[in-house]
Amino acid sequence: MRLATTERPALRIALIGLAFAFLAFFLVLPLVAVFAEALKLGLGAFMDAVSTPDALSAIWLTLLVAAISVPLNVVFGLAASWAITKFQFPGKSLLISLIDLPFSVSPVVSGLIFVLLFGAQGLLGPWLAAHDLKIIFAVPGIVLATVFITFPFVARELIPLMMEQGKDEEEAALSLGASGWQTFRHVTLPNVRWGLLYGVLLCNARAMGEFGAVSVVSGHVRGETNTMPLHVEILYNEYDFVGAFAVASLLACLALVTLVAKTALEWRFNIHGSARH
Repeated sequence: MRLATTERPALRIALIGLAFAFLAFFLVLPLVAVFAEALKLGLGAFMDAVSTPDALSAIWLTLLVAAISVPLNVVFGLAASWAITKFQFPGKSLLISLIDLPFSVSPVVSGLIFVLLFGAQGLLGPWLAAHDLKIIFAVPGIVLATVFITFPFVARELIPLMMEQGKDEEEAALSLGASGWQTFRHVTLPNVRWGLLYGVLLCNARAMGEFGAVSVVSGHVRGETNTMPLHVEILYNEYDFVGAFAVASLLACLALVTLVAKTALEWRFNIHGSARH
């Protein structure tokens, strides 16, 4: 009997070739075009473009926002996934649905939500103005929008993993006298460390590349509230193509580094999972 997974060699080669051709056309060629355009006028022009005060400010702000939002999402992801997989409580299904909310809402709409809450004419705007607190068109608003957009990544990576592992090891640790914190630290966290790192990488990549929500809440203040994607847009609209592609190439490099780290973690995670079984 012929297995459903067996195909003729010619068909397999054709499918593999089609997949590689698709990747080459939609992934490799655009990346090559970005770097070619960035270096079109030479390395000196590239360095000048990425070392301007506005570009350095955008790079610094992008890294700062990622450095704040990723740890916050790690704390939320660990707490939410631990609660969902290890306990039964009212509102559990609602919490799972809310975690998926940023996946179903447009980033632009997400940014508008924060404007409606914290903007000058928003729900909390008058109170913030009275206390001289600025969120919209400032760094706090960018951080809030980024956290909202990226918070599902860590939780969604850990929840299936913790569900698959079950609760036997934690219950054994508790029966031997370990406290809840000791059980989490010495049993739960080591079991999910590779999945956690994988979620952190995905979260960090989205945080650095987010455009829609950040564009709404940033105000596009050059040298102050522009992240790297926003700075690329401004340079491109000003017909500074070399500058735009130079900064874009830095984002592409960050994406490639993330991809390599993701692949390495998948490899380690698969080895770790095979060893456990």
